[in-house]
Amino acid sequence: LHRTAAPNSGKESAPWVNSSAGNFDSGLEIKTRSVEQTLIPLVSQITTLINHKDKPKKSERTLAAIHRVGQAVSVAVGRFVAVGEAIAVENQELKDEMGQACFEARRAGDAIAQLTDVGSAVPFQSDGRVTVFSDRTGMVKAARLLLSSVTKVLVLADRIVIKQIITSRNKVLVTLDHLERVSTFQEFVQIFSQFGNEMVEFAHLTGDRQNDLKDEKKKARMAAARAVLEKCTMMLLTASKTCLRHPDCESARINKDGVFHRMRCALEQVIEIVTEARSFGDSKILPASIYNGIKDFKSSVESLRENLYSMLPQNLSSQLEALVERTEDFTDSAYTSHEQRQAILALCQLVRQDTQQLVHAWVEAQSAHAKEAPEDMELSILKTCQSTNDLRRELHKVAVCRTSDLLKVHGEQLPLRALKASGAEGKLEAVTEYSRTLTEQKEQLVEACRLLCHVSGTEPLEITCIHAEETFHVIGPQIISAAQTLALHPSSKIAKENLEVFCEAWESQLCDMALLLREINDVFEGKRGGSESMCKHTANLKTPKAVKLDAEEQTSIAKLGLELRLLSSDVDAEVEKWEEQEQDVVRQSQSLASMAYSMYLFTRLTVLHQIMHTTLKYCCASYWPLIKIHNSVQNFAFQPKLPW
Repeated sequence: LHRTAAPNSGKESAPWVNSSAGNFDSGLEIKTRSVEQTLIPLVSQITTLINHKDKPKKSERTLAAIHRVGQAVSVAVGRFVAVGEAIAVENQELKDEMGQACFEARRAGDAIAQLTDVGSAVPFQSDGRVTVFSDRTGMVKAARLLLSSVTKVLVLADRIVIKQIITSRNKVLVTLDHLERVSTFQEFVQIFSQFGNEMVEFAHLTGDRQNDLKDEKKKARMAAARAVLEKCTMMLLTASKTCLRHPDCESARINKDGVFHRMRCALEQVIEIVTEARSFGDSKILPASIYNGIKDFKSSVESLRENLYSMLPQNLSSQLEALVERTEDFTDSAYTSHEQRQAILALCQLVRQDTQQLVHAWVEAQSAHAKEAPEDMELSILKTCQSTNDLRRELHKVAVCRTSDLLKVHGEQLPLRALKASGAEGKLEAVTEYSRTLTEQKEQLVEACRLLCHVSGTEPLEITCIHAEETFHVIGPQIISAAQTLALHPSSKIAKENLEVFCEAWESQLCDMALLLREINDVFEGKRGGSESMCKHTANLKTPKAVKLDAEEQTSIAKLGLELRLLSSDVDAEVEKWEEQEQDVVRQSQSLASMAYSMYLFTRLTVLHQIMHTTLKYCCASYWPLIKIHNSVQNFAFQPKLPW
């Protein structure tokens, strides 16, 4: 915190910040930006007071300024403590801890006010100046107590936020269980409406938390989990509808179960992040990447310049072999060309040779009891680092070229088109055949994500690669089960809609992968740090500048979207019960309800809002409830900032 505040204070050190005392004597770790930003002004003011004690004689003007700072700190602490005490009253489980922290903060604030009081100054000396702050030790002690107690209050208050997220998650889980067990469409619509409201609340809470996290790795993990929840919400709707419409269809049940399972896993991951709970899955979050292996290996090599005796030569050799072993993900791949494989193997061998020469020069230097690296050893260090960089460059080129080629080949979505067509025609054998093609494509994309993870360059980008890999791995089989359901029930509009939703999720992930590839290239070329990649990948469309909406408006429009989709679902379910051709009005209403939802997705454009206005005005006579939807939508003509 002091390093953050130092530029504002203009000082290089704060004697009252004692690193041996933990986080300001409280042992509390500050994990969110909001807590940190709240403390920075306080750190700056107290540092000003402490630094002014270096010269006990002050002019009257300086004395008055210091007095104002001291009083301002005291008043601010008083207001802050009042809020903390109110929180304690509302949250009995924190009452004792919060009460003690508030008591200490108030006591420290009063002490600082007393120490900066003009009345405590020694009378004027012959030079016209006054001596003030004779109790330097008391000021330092009060400063430490104040910052530690204020930090504790903030961290305790942060627990309330975590509690809110956990409570919101629990509500979502309960409703999710109810959704999984419903047996009628009417019951499903009712419960899904409640589920939508709870998901909007959860989205806001977790979105705020994601933006507040200091740790970029946790932020990327949170973004990945929230992206899963965002996409799975629509999948859950269509998969559940399909299962309700075709309750005896095994493929529909498998499809639905997969969505529910994935949502529960994403909800659990969010809670693991906010509570820092350790699970068995933690080890899978960041597998050993080649980029990290190269970075650690080069660090070990370059450290020999400073200390020839910091490690054993065999440890460096073992580190290299572990690095070379990771390159097997490239060389063992069936999709790596012969030329690429040979180039990687040759560079691995070159790094081995350079490392052996380095170890030889290193051992000789140790035998001669050298205090620093001799000239021949320095040359070996440079050669080893250079060959390691060449290896990294080659691996990066292979991963990027492979991914680029895959995105070009699969950009036309031929397997998806074939599955949709075969399913709509009821050709189960053709669906099986094209499913094998999609499975092969999935395996290629999963492997490409794994290779990109090795060369990603930053931990947030590594997490984004892992998220992409898991998404392809899960959605591929779900597309197949949805296509099988459609092939078994080719006249089912609900089954067709369900397949379409999963195919759109696949296409969306391909777009995300293209963005990911661009970011990895930028990081490799030094254009950016890659810390915000996951947040950027949650939206693929380029849209006009948005109008800022407050939280209430965001919530309203998010709920509106769910209501529109539920309305179209309700009409779909009713229309499938009608077989008489004279029910044209109802069928027209179904089409318009679906159109209304589609246009809702594009209300971010003003011109499309005008189209929506005209279309809904035309259909008023056919389906009255759409008028109410129009009245709600017309206030959100510009791009909404949805809670996800």
